[in-house]
Amino acid sequence: MATAGPTRTEDDPAATRDAWLRTRTYLNAHRHELTDAALRDFKPEDFIPGTRLLTRPGWIPDRPVPLQDVRLAWADDEPTTPITGDAAELEHIRPLADDRTSYRRYSDAVGHLARPHLFENRSCYRLLDVDGGDRPALTFGLGAYFDVIDICEAAAHEFTAAQLNGQTGQATTSFRAMVGDPTDLSRRPVMAAVSTMVIRLDRATGDAEFVLHWRDPAKVASGGGLYQVMPVGMFQPSHDAPWNQANDFNLWRSISRELSEELLGSTEDYGSNATPIDYDAWDFYKTLGRARADGRLRVFWLGLGMDPLTYVTDMLTVAVFDADLFDQTFQRLVTTNDEGHRVELEDGTGHASGIPFRADQIMRLTHDEPMQPAGAALLHLAWKHRAKLLS
Repeated sequence: MATAGPTRTEDDPAATRDAWLRTRTYLNAHRHELTDAALRDFKPEDFIPGTRLLTRPGWIPDRPVPLQDVRLAWADDEPTTPITGDAAELEHIRPLADDRTSYRRYSDAVGHLARPHLFENRSCYRLLDVDGGDRPALTFGLGAYFDVIDICEAAAHEFTAAQLNGQTGQATTSFRAMVGDPTDLSRRPVMAAVSTMVIRLDRATGDAEFVLHWRDPAKVASGGGLYQVMPVGMFQPSHDAPWNQANDFNLWRSISRELSEELLGSTEDYGSNATPIDYDAWDFYKTLGRARADGRLRVFWLGLGMDPLTYVTDMLTVAVFDADLFDQTFQRLVTTNDEGHRVELEDGTGHASGIPFRADQIMRLTHDEPMQPAGAALLHLAWKHRAKLLS
């Protein structure tokens, strides 16, 4: 266990761990309903219209932006923030070890009491600033994945515990009250995921379908038990070796790795612990690059937003594959992967397909099904801009 927190002599250690586990289990089983409850802490204008995803003016462009027009900048200076994962305001949700000292961080408790299959504190690109418009500019520095667990999952746990105790409002959740506006990037370290909606477009018929994922709470530490687009991955280097920081600092390279890993079940070990990835020599990457150049694959930026329950940040992108390119590239499309399983529908011909990109399916998933707010917002925005995306 990491360095212990304060000693609490008045509490029974086993009882605090049992209570923590009950709350964590309830959170993973009821994220969708808890998100509904969390909406009450925000104003309607805080959300992307028609969605449950928090945003700021300028974060959502008026129209899809070609991914190549999104500019990335690097900041060497690491700013300090008033909110960190070992905040005293989280002491009330941390269980006790046998020596009556509390777990110092939420990730310590997760690692020891409810460790999922994927749980590693790797380096991430930390989002520092967003400048919107037709050519968005994003500034990043260096951070760590466990900030997502220590702050975002801890905030969700605190909210869940309050709900289970019959308490409502930010007055009963001291940590969430301290965070205040979760879209304020200066308040806390913010690590962003890249959520990509993959669309297979049959130009001959005009039919389109998209890939959908169910995230298994036994495998993932955040967002378990919900439907989500596929692939989704933290924006991070492929390995913590220092030479990867600059080499992997590219949205398309990150998306490409996730496409290979989540849709084809490929390994996450690129050998970049020893040498940077040679993207120009990677056949999969080269194939997709040629397809982007000749228009058979088009990738767009639709903005970014934050989950109102967890404060997790997602960058929203869409990759539209011509049907023949998709079928050739993903002949070995996986059913299950390290994070969950792909959702399949019978299409009447006896074999499983993607989810039809139709109004009824978009409405069902964004309103009736337990879908992650970022994924639901991405479906909503993609449907809104379908004429541009499918042209």
